[in-house]
Amino acid sequence: MSRTTFILIGITYYIITIIVIVVVLNFMSKKESKKYATEIKNLERDKNLIISASILSELNKVEPLINNSDSKEVFEEWQRRFKEIKDVEVPKITDALLEIEELFAERKYKELKRKISEIELDICFVKTKSNFLLEEIRGITLSEERNRDTITKLKANYREILAKYNNSKEEYALIASPIELQFENVDKLFSAFENAMEKNAYQEVGKIVKAIDDIVGNLKIVTEEAPSIILMGKKLVPNKINAILKSKEKMEKDGFNLEYLNLEYNIAEANKKIADIFQRLNVLNLEDSIFELKTILDYFESTDNDFDKERIARKIFDEYSRSILIKVTKLNKINNDLYKKMDDIKYSYDLTNEDVFVIEEIHNELKEIREKYDAIIEVHRSKKSYFTKLGKDMENLNVKLTKTEEKLERALRTIGSLKEDELRAREQLDEIKDILMKSKKQIRDYKLPVIPENYFVELSEATEAIDEIIKELEHTPISIKILNTRVDTARDLVFKVFNTAKEIIKTAKMAETAIVYGNRYRVNKEVDMGLTKAEISFYKGNFKNALENAIIAINIVEPGIHKRLIEEYQ
Repeated sequence: MSRTTFILIGITYYIITIIVIVVVLNFMSKKESKKYATEIKNLERDKNLIISASILSELNKVEPLINNSDSKEVFEEWQRRFKEIKDVEVPKITDALLEIEELFAERKYKELKRKISEIELDICFVKTKSNFLLEEIRGITLSEERNRDTITKLKANYREILAKYNNSKEEYALIASPIELQFENVDKLFSAFENAMEKNAYQEVGKIVKAIDDIVGNLKIVTEEAPSIILMGKKLVPNKINAILKSKEKMEKDGFNLEYLNLEYNIAEANKKIADIFQRLNVLNLEDSIFELKTILDYFESTDNDFDKERIARKIFDEYSRSILIKVTKLNKINNDLYKKMDDIKYSYDLTNEDVFVIEEIHNELKEIREKYDAIIEVHRSKKSYFTKLGKDMENLNVKLTKTEEKLERALRTIGSLKEDELRAREQLDEIKDILMKSKKQIRDYKLPVIPENYFVELSEATEAIDEIIKELEHTPISIKILNTRVDTARDLVFKVFNTAKEIIKTAKMAETAIVYGNRYRVNKEVDMGLTKAEISFYKGNFKNALENAIIAINIVEPGIHKRLIEEYQ
């Protein structure tokens, strides 16, 4: 390919690239232009929606309702605000939109974008002012209907409240005067509402409706909660206080100290609170009254629980005061007896001072427990404390005594186990000797041609281990740890001898049986040679080798003989 061709191809690619760029830029420009055109159109539409026909319509409705200087002043203010929106704010937006259209026509998109954002904010602000004005006007034009609906509902609620009161006047006897006074006030307010509606005094109407709503709402609460407040404040709480005082008096006669409950002060405070609640009830102020009365009632209910806890604690105290004294006396006697024998035990079983220190430690713990017990009993006799605390103290002391008792039991078991270990070692010595004698008898009874050397080595080790047990048992003081080790070692070695003897005899029997069985095939030279080797090994005491040679020889003429020999032996 020539140089000219390359140049032509390059120029072609360049031209195509330029064309593509121009097409893309043109497409993007059209797309951007279309986007801004749409935004300008939307802004124009939003501007036109600012001034709605609703405002003019609502202003026209308000005008006939004007009947005093105040309402006239409000109406004129609304007209001024509407005129300002219509004649000042909207024209400014119109001028700004014209400026935007010029920027759009000149394709000054950067400035156009900024200007659109500013106008969007202006339109939003003016539209909000317009909507707010409309809502204010409608507050008057719709007030009659809205207030009528509200008053109708309030009258229905009021009739229900009045009927409830009249049906059960005895429940409200304490507050009949303030309730009936409020009923009169509500009736007057309903009349005032009608007068205000006739005069189109809508600002005054709103205040009257709110006043009626507040009073009726409060009367509803009063009629619902007052009977409960009166019942709790005049009957339930006083009855509960009387019951508490009677229980307190009886328990104090029975020896209970209840000063920690501070009942006199709490009862006085409760009575003050109840008096305050009824003072507020006289002016129909029921705020938190039920909650406060329930709190008082709950407190005295919990006081009953405190009395029950005291009674239970006294039973616990009485039980522990007897059981602890008996137990600590018993443990002291056991510990003292044990302490007297410690020198003999130390001498007999090679114990150190640390080993027997636990006995002295238990002695000190028991002494401390007895001192605390006496202190608790002294507090009880002086009547300076209450059973809930005394019972808890006794319970904690019993826990400590139980731990000391367990410690003493472990010490007794440990010391008792020393003697048991010594007796067990002597019994096991006899068992070990018996097993060793059985092992020797097995070897003697079978009359082996030669006894393997490893048997005598193991027999010697086992005999030596038995001698070590005997020496330890004859030694004074006896070290139980060493004695137990000696017994374990001797037992393992004797069982090893026993198993070796058993294995030797078993193997010898199988070898002898195999040789006798194979004699029928001695006509075969290979079998004969193998059986001869087996016999030589047998008489040398190598029974395992003899068994292997016999099986290999017989297997020449009778495959699988090994399995059959084992079955026959078993």
